[in-house]
Amino acid sequence: MRIHLTSVFVDDQEKALRFYTDVLGFVKKHDVPLGTDRWLTVVSPEDPEGTELLLEPSGHPAAQAYKTALAEDGIPVTSFAVDDVRAEFDRLRALGVAFTQDPLEMDTATTAVLDDTCGNLIQIVHVK
Repeated sequence: MRIHLTSVFVDDQEKALRFYTDVLGFVKKHDVPLGTDRWLTVVSPEDPEGTELLLEPSGHPAAQAYKTALAEDGIPVTSFAVDDVRAEFDRLRALGVAFTQDPLEMDTATTAVLDDTCGNLIQIVHVK
């Protein structure tokens, strides 16, 4: 069994697509119109056939409550692996990305938490 798809709820799919591709560096995989929304996924350019991230509209009241509660408590909705948290932190900061947690080194991992501009906190991590 493998993880094929995971999702983050976003307030605006077009804004999310720009952030996740232009800023974070993912690439668009699927963009299928579904009424007023889209089946919109991105993947890592390093693994284009790997796990897809669905930029899912957060129009459902439960989705909005979930996002708000996690953000208010400072809990990331997902985690992305990077080779060097400090270098990625510096790169993203230079692009204007806001972080709620600067790089933090723990026993086996270094993490930082950013705001994706779409209502989510995202953790970046490198496991030693």
